[in-house]
Amino acid sequence: MKTLFAIALALLTAAAQAQNYPNRAVRVIVAAQTGGPDIVARVVAAELQAQMGQPFVVENQGGANGIVGATTVAKSAADGYTLLVYSSGFVINPFVHKTLPYDTEKDFTPVTNLVSNGGLFFAVANNIPSKTLQEFIAYAKQSPTPLAYSTPGVGNTWHLAMEVFDNMTGIKMTHIPYKGGGPATAALASGEVQAMFASPAPLMPHYKSGRVRVLAWTAAKRHPAFPEIPTTAEAGLPQYKHDGGWFGMFAPAGTPAEIVDKLWREVRIAEQKPAVRERFAKLGVEPVADSPADYRKFIQAELKAYAEQARLAGVKPE
Repeated sequence: MKTLFAIALALLTAAAQAQNYPNRAVRVIVAAQTGGPDIVARVVAAELQAQMGQPFVVENQGGANGIVGATTVAKSAADGYTLLVYSSGFVINPFVHKTLPYDTEKDFTPVTNLVSNGGLFFAVANNIPSKTLQEFIAYAKQSPTPLAYSTPGVGNTWHLAMEVFDNMTGIKMTHIPYKGGGPATAALASGEVQAMFASPAPLMPHYKSGRVRVLAWTAAKRHPAFPEIPTTAEAGLPQYKHDGGWFGMFAPAGTPAEIVDKLWREVRIAEQKPAVRERFAKLGVEPVADSPADYRKFIQAELKAYAEQARLAGVKPE
């Protein structure tokens, strides 16, 4: 009887917490500096703040391909007041780092998949003469010194995409990691590096301004917002396809299911708004808002998929 009473009390307490949630500011830790996850997090946080009546304060904690920000959230109280927004680097890190300061599967509660990138764009600096993907491959092979490419860090989606590309084409470029998608794309725009694979959000403003040249899109179909850019298959590399990854929201493990569910429902409402969908379309990302249960299954499948990607890319844990 005492056990049943304790269970009932716990359920009532959790329900009361969810009903009153949030009653103070919520920290949204973005595990990156500037770039795609940061932009999406700020769009969603603004909507959550308007809908839920409390500040959702976005805080960038980049470093070590998101490990710094993820560690902060893993060690935070499981009360819904510290959330994580992370890219698909979240499921890549276990295969490129020998040790992590957290357990990817046990220390987090998946809330929802915010957006999908669909694919990645392959872009080159304007000081590279290549106008097509095939011209770039030939140029890179003939270069007397290895070309350099930028990424937001070691072991993220962009990094794996280039390593697979290098292995497939017989090119070997030098990896230059930066602290976030924004600095990485800025490095390409300034000519510090010669090439990169990148998500639409941080890259395409540089493309629209004419500061970089985009040669291909890694999905099966052309990007609806940029139909002038060919797919990798159309650009002469039919065997190369690469998923663009995603940006998702997590809470510390043990966060009450009622709070997690409430957050997901509010995100889903936000992402159904025409203004938000229009903003995402301009960024080149698609809203998702999976349920927590579906998102957990998705994360488990992604862990298996990226283990294989890391193997194909030849990336060794460091």
